[in-house]
Amino acid sequence: MTPQKVFGIVLAGGEGKRLMPLTVDRAKPAVPFGGQYRLVDFAISNLINSSLRQIVVLTQYKSHSLDRHVSQTWRMSSLLGAYVASVPAQQRLGKRWFSGSADAILQSLNLVRDEKPDIVVVVGADHVYRMDFDQMIAAHVASGKRATVAAIRQPIALADQFGVIEVDPADPTAITQFLEKPKNPIGLPDAPHEVLASMGNYVFDTDALIEAVEADGERAESTHDMGGDIIPYFVDRGEAGVYDFQRNTVPGSTLRDRYYWRDVGSIDSFFDAHQDLISALPIFNLYNSDWPIYSMQVNSPPAKFVRDAKGSLGATIDSIVSLGSLISGSHIERSVLGPWTRLHSGCRVVDSVLFDHVEVGQDAVVIRAILDKEVVVRPGATIGVDATRDRARGFTVTDSGITVVAKGVLVEP
Repeated sequence: MTPQKVFGIVLAGGEGKRLMPLTVDRAKPAVPFGGQYRLVDFAISNLINSSLRQIVVLTQYKSHSLDRHVSQTWRMSSLLGAYVASVPAQQRLGKRWFSGSADAILQSLNLVRDEKPDIVVVVGADHVYRMDFDQMIAAHVASGKRATVAAIRQPIALADQFGVIEVDPADPTAITQFLEKPKNPIGLPDAPHEVLASMGNYVFDTDALIEAVEADGERAESTHDMGGDIIPYFVDRGEAGVYDFQRNTVPGSTLRDRYYWRDVGSIDSFFDAHQDLISALPIFNLYNSDWPIYSMQVNSPPAKFVRDAKGSLGATIDSIVSLGSLISGSHIERSVLGPWTRLHSGCRVVDSVLFDHVEVGQDAVVIRAILDKEVVVRPGATIGVDATRDRARGFTVTDSGITVVAKGVLVEP
């Protein structure tokens, strides 16, 4: 039986160095995604849809836009004690910031003790997925374990990119080892070509979590990390279980997107996740009304598509265009446009992601690029056409050829 009292903790203090320059001025969980969302919205939406009603978001790095987004977006009725609260590092244990995800919880134990929950759910704030945590909580309680880790099956060839969980062949829900990016992993008993990769989502008995993070706080050699230190603590005690994501069924999901989970920690993965949104049968479906992803409701008019001054028609193909956008005789293909974008006559935007309030001038070309908010591309300018020139202009260009333009940059021809 699922306990009546469950408390949610969202770890949202990540710096996101691999997402630079998108994280120059904001925390990683505050990075816009999919037009109108922020990355943190996926974690909170999953918790809310799973019937959690007391949730804290632990923030630290450049948290202003994240704190503002949480406070303005996630307003819950206080009638039944519901809330989503952004909590910055409070230095309750001395004049220091969080030194890891486990330390963030250690320094925030007052929040847990105030609520006195039976179960604590701890999730990351920078993954794109849908998950019913109520099902995971029920599995955790039924297992009798003190800690449960959510895991997704990945090809064994990719094991060196994840924290990998090895299980007991006699009990595939019991963790025998938790290995960080192993070079020679062991495949699963029922699928030797696959491994279980940690999703960064955990369920704990409250007293066990408190005991674990307090003990970890006393260890000078610890990195104070949930995956690197806390879960191995439970594994060594025989108290760690794994919850296979394949057991999770989200209302409204399809065979194509049911087990979707993506870590968008790099520019390439962030770009690829956007491409997953825009096909006719999307790999991740934003339009599942049975399990909605909530975000701030932008007070904006609908997107508008018009002929240009010469009467020329544009074309928008396999793309997402957000509210407030005005598209005038432009060609858009396989792209995601944020709110209040402005695209002028004859410009081309292909395989790109534009954040809010981006303007692309007449006859400009943007290909395989990510443009942060308030970027202005002058008429006739190009981005993503010449990588050498883009680098010379100070833009970030990945090895795969994705060009990233930082917030507020004016791009000249």
